[in-house]
Amino acid sequence: MITKQLLDPQSIVVVGASNNIQKPGGKVLKNLIDGNFKGELYVANPKEDEVQGIKSYKNPADLPQVDLAILAIAAKYCTETVRLLAEQKNTKAFIILSAGFSEENEEGAKIEQDIVDIVNQHNASLIGPNCIGVLNQNYNGIFTTPIPTLDPQGVDFISGSGATAVFIIETGVPKGLKFSSVFSVGNSAQLGVEEVLKHMDETFDPETSSKVKLLYIESIDKPDMLLKHASSLIRKGCKIAAIKSGGSEAGSRAASSHTGALASSDVAVDALFRKAGIVRCHGREELITVASIFMHPELKGKNIAIITHAGGPAVMLTDALSNNKLQIPPIEGPKADALLEKLFPGSSVANPIDFLATGTAEQLGHIIDACEKDFDHIDAMAVIFGSPGLFPVYDVYDLLDEKMKSCKKPIYPILTSLVNVKDEIDAFIKKGRINFPDEVVFGNALAKVYHTEKPAPENIDIPEVDEKKIRNIIDHADDGYISPEEVQQLLDAAGIARAGEAVVTTKEDAVKKAEELGLPVVMKVVGPVHKSDVGGVILNVKDDETVAKEFERMMQIKDTTAILLQPMLSGTELFVGAKAEPKFGHMVLCGLGGIFIEVLKDVSAGLAPIGQDESLKMIRSLQSYGIIKGTRGQEGVNEEMFAEIVSRVSALVKAAPEIAEMDLNPLLGKADKVVAVDARIRIEK
Repeated sequence: MITKQLLDPQSIVVVGASNNIQKPGGKVLKNLIDGNFKGELYVANPKEDEVQGIKSYKNPADLPQVDLAILAIAAKYCTETVRLLAEQKNTKAFIILSAGFSEENEEGAKIEQDIVDIVNQHNASLIGPNCIGVLNQNYNGIFTTPIPTLDPQGVDFISGSGATAVFIIETGVPKGLKFSSVFSVGNSAQLGVEEVLKHMDETFDPETSSKVKLLYIESIDKPDMLLKHASSLIRKGCKIAAIKSGGSEAGSRAASSHTGALASSDVAVDALFRKAGIVRCHGREELITVASIFMHPELKGKNIAIITHAGGPAVMLTDALSNNKLQIPPIEGPKADALLEKLFPGSSVANPIDFLATGTAEQLGHIIDACEKDFDHIDAMAVIFGSPGLFPVYDVYDLLDEKMKSCKKPIYPILTSLVNVKDEIDAFIKKGRINFPDEVVFGNALAKVYHTEKPAPENIDIPEVDEKKIRNIIDHADDGYISPEEVQQLLDAAGIARAGEAVVTTKEDAVKKAEELGLPVVMKVVGPVHKSDVGGVILNVKDDETVAKEFERMMQIKDTTAILLQPMLSGTELFVGAKAEPKFGHMVLCGLGGIFIEVLKDVSAGLAPIGQDESLKMIRSLQSYGIIKGTRGQEGVNEEMFAEIVSRVSALVKAAPEIAEMDLNPLLGKADKVVAVDARIRIEK
């Protein structure tokens, strides 16, 4: 739980405070003093009478009652100090800066757990250990610099890494990004990124709370909590961007299904962020750039006017936006001609609008006014303005500031001359503005923000399935791949259309069942995992004699226990799979099937449960969507039916969480039907 004393303490003690401001205990005290903490500030240090001008209590037992304790002492002393303060001084909030806990060894982990137990017993809050602290508008409870400009409408920043938090703040401050609060959660012993975000959601006030949240996450321990509260905040009008590090894998984990090979934990993170509406970033510059875009009016359309006095950056920005499916539409007609007359000869308004290196502040004003009022198809403006260093450009940046106040369309300032016009940019930032110094980083980030979907609905409608029948099959099944008969029963219970089939163990049965299913048929071995690799699939078997001959051949293949017969069907080969991911639940994947999945590895992933709308978005986000839609005279696939199978698979794994891996590959899709031809399901109880 997050207590009032953690957020707005009336009194703070720094245990282990020092006169040496190059130590955490010294620097955090200095930051508290410099930040003009308005409450009572105490110090506990057994070796000092006074620290930085504040009386030092040599024994914490002599302290008065205190709301918040910031500990900068060795790990081995923390447990008793926390106990004393919680029991005797009614301390309801603790920030432990010290290292030497669970991140180091088992002994440290035990100390950490003992502290958590004490804190929980007294309904208190704990940030850390092994963190840089907490910074908000009430107190500077961190031992690092820089201390960013604090503003109620700045960004709330929650970080799993203290050092990375510092680097991200350092990246944002020079660009003009303001912060509302910083939480460095360290080891997240009691409160992690998820819990802090939960508190921000539950206490959100649309009038006073910051509407931009930044997250740096190294481990998602409570994905359900993160999804619930991130989605909720975004529905309330917030914007969230996050880095989740540690997503690469040194080598592919051995997996016995296509789904297992394609569905890594990082795919689950992508799916969670997409479902929540979080913009996923992959570095500090990108995170800060996305946050800076969030601080501007929302981009309502994809048509951008690029206004520049330098050709090269405009071309690079055009490439970045166009490559990410934003548009730089032509600007033409009588109003464009009228604008051109107000510019120097040689200028261009075609878009990019180039008003030359000699362009003036007045001309920039004319261009912005035209984009705002005359060119209805323009949704936003990116203004690139640097300087060769010949003369000051204060007037340009002052005008830019004024136009950003009066225009309804977003204006993004790309001020690239960080050396030549450093003073002008500093003055611009002091007005409360933000600079985007790199046009390509900006262009890529703007596209990412624009294309990030809104959160999935809070209550997701999924198809009804026969849960009673599903549970009966699962409860009686053993671990491992279940039999074809059980697979068929599960698909039927989930309402997933499948091809007729029969499993046979004798030549006579094979001939009889082939005739009943209707020739031609497909024959597949039962037993081997990758059937095609061992010659265990034969297509278009047209007569009884070939059925008998192929049965005898295929039964000789290693590990084969039976032969599966199916009618020979046609259509586009599709794929749907599911995989249990620890903590996240089930991922459901879809794409083209057959050999395409192995070659293209083009799949979309979502977290169950998945409704029809989300399923359709997954399908339409595939690079191979053109094939599914139908191209160059080829019959397309019924997308609604394909999407329904994705949704039904998500309903199946919700009813049967014991399903570890599941492949429907291929499904055959046509304009009038989508049918599962081959399916495998592995149970892990």
